[in-house]
Amino acid sequence: MESLPPTAPAPDATAPPPAAARVHREAPPPGTERERFFALLGASLCEPAGARVVLGKPLRSGAEGARRVTARPLLLRGIPQLSFVHQHATRDLTVNLPMDEGLAALDAMVGTDFAHAHLLTATEDIQLSCTKRGRWLLHRRAAEREPTAPDEAHDRAKHRLLDLSEPFLQALGVTDAPGRLVPAMARKWKQINKFVEVIDHALGQSRLAARGAPVRVLDFGAGKGYLTFATHHHLSRTLGLEAQVTGVELRADLVDQGNATARRLGLQGLDFEQGDVGRYAAQPVDLMIALHACDTATDHALHMGLRARAAVIVSSPCCHKQLRPQMCCPPALKGMLQHGIHLGQQAEMVTDSLRALLLEAEGYDTQVFEFVALEHTLKNKMILATRLALDPAALARRRADRQAQVAALKAFYGIAEHCLESLLAGPDRPGPAG
Repeated sequence: MESLPPTAPAPDATAPPPAAARVHREAPPPGTERERFFALLGASLCEPAGARVVLGKPLRSGAEGARRVTARPLLLRGIPQLSFVHQHATRDLTVNLPMDEGLAALDAMVGTDFAHAHLLTATEDIQLSCTKRGRWLLHRRAAEREPTAPDEAHDRAKHRLLDLSEPFLQALGVTDAPGRLVPAMARKWKQINKFVEVIDHALGQSRLAARGAPVRVLDFGAGKGYLTFATHHHLSRTLGLEAQVTGVELRADLVDQGNATARRLGLQGLDFEQGDVGRYAAQPVDLMIALHACDTATDHALHMGLRARAAVIVSSPCCHKQLRPQMCCPPALKGMLQHGIHLGQQAEMVTDSLRALLLEAEGYDTQVFEFVALEHTLKNKMILATRLALDPAALARRRADRQAQVAALKAFYGIAEHCLESLLAGPDRPGPAG
């Protein structure tokens, strides 16, 4: 990602400033509205709950000047930082600075590069503006948030890993220009945040974040790229890792749209490719994602992750059509499975249980859990697999045990074939664990 110093080099103290900026460069006397604003700013940005500041009404024009600058506190590798996003007409540039340097950069920009500064805290909106005569005005009022604000404050208390001010959320239509959540995107916003939490936990378990090497990610069925962009942001911005994230999508228009957005935001290491998971050439992958891949496309995605020996595999299955026509009703369950809805739910449970067992047979620790509440999406199940460091003997014992469980489940329900099992038995079965 490109970076941009937050300020221009300091001018020669002996040279008078340009006439257009002269009145703004004058140091304010003690106790001015400007000084009070920066006292509030410093206190707010250092609070655990955090805040953000937006600089607007640029005093510089042309291609070199940013139209808006947003800064928010960030804990990067245990060190408090201020993360700046400089929004230009065609790109966004990001730079992270230690807190003291960041506050000094904001002080230098207000009045020199921007005439307005807007501080948003959990309880107040504080605006500093400069009149044409060079007079600073300070306005304070209680925060009037959208109905989503209580959730926002609650999520901060739970250490939400994403902030609504992130430019990619605006570019994808999750937020509006001032950085407020679009009401129609509330459910998507919860899904994105929950997904980032899952990824963060999995990265810690697999120690991918601690190894110091670039993290390679494939996201199959990327769609509009909500989770692709969120994954790239978490790896590169929040964790400070070098990442190469590729979204794979069948629809060419969404591929073009994703690449255009990534270029406009200046995001290095993020791209989109047109492709089908069933035909995608195997390549080294650290994190394989496949959310809402329909029916056996989930099995092909899991197989791809296994062939690549991915450290982490994240999948959210969609429909489950393969097993239901095969399933026989065991006599003990006839009274329950005679109802179509129950048979469908059982087919879903058996399908994903077999997938989890087959992943475990290949040396992975597997969890199947609710992704988000049903009120947000009906496709709320997630399979998370993290590769274990097993010696050959332990892997052989584990494989024999899990394969026996797979055979028992298949026999109980009269199942002849499961897609992932067939793929694993084919010529493209995964290589040795390591």
